[in-house]
Amino acid sequence: MRIIFVGLPGSGKTTIGRQLARRLGVPFVDSDHVIEHRLGCSIREFFAREGEDRFRDVEQQVLDDLSNTHQGVIATGGGAVLREVNRQHFHDRGQVIYLRSTPEDVFRRVRHDNARPLLQVDDPLKRLRDLYATRDPLYREVAHFVIETGRPSVATLVNMIVMQLELAGHLPAHPPASEPSPTSDPNFRPIPGPR
Repeated sequence: MRIIFVGLPGSGKTTIGRQLARRLGVPFVDSDHVIEHRLGCSIREFFAREGEDRFRDVEQQVLDDLSNTHQGVIATGGGAVLREVNRQHFHDRGQVIYLRSTPEDVFRRVRHDNARPLLQVDDPLKRLRDLYATRDPLYREVAHFVIETGRPSVATLVNMIVMQLELAGHLPAHPPASEPSPTSDPNFRPIPGPR
């Protein structure tokens, strides 16, 4: 099973992805952390030194590897959908969940976060609106499920995602609670039949 999160920077992909993985008992990976490990520096530093195109080349290699080999939950960077090859791999190799957040919701969450290179501009809210206008159609194109993040808690969003995956047949549905079987009682002894 492979579940891939896409969405704007700050939409909750890492936080919700990690909680979902814990809930399902599967491994979690954040593609940005894998990229930084491979680069040996922060994405922000690499972005400033080498530019966005070179970063997207490295990102594409990492995403190809992860979407091919990682069994579990993958959180991707906000711009991971910009290249068609990434979108194709995501859609073909996993169940893609788009965490849809408005630019205003994201701004409220990340306005004090200095680690996001694309938001280090004079007007980050305008930048988020521009990113949303460009990327929302791409997120929708690749997604199997669209989850509106709005204001629900992380736990509520994880429950919503699990329910969607169960309804679509990608997770086994939880069996209804039933009376315990008598054989689960340690004192149970079958009545011997005729010999």
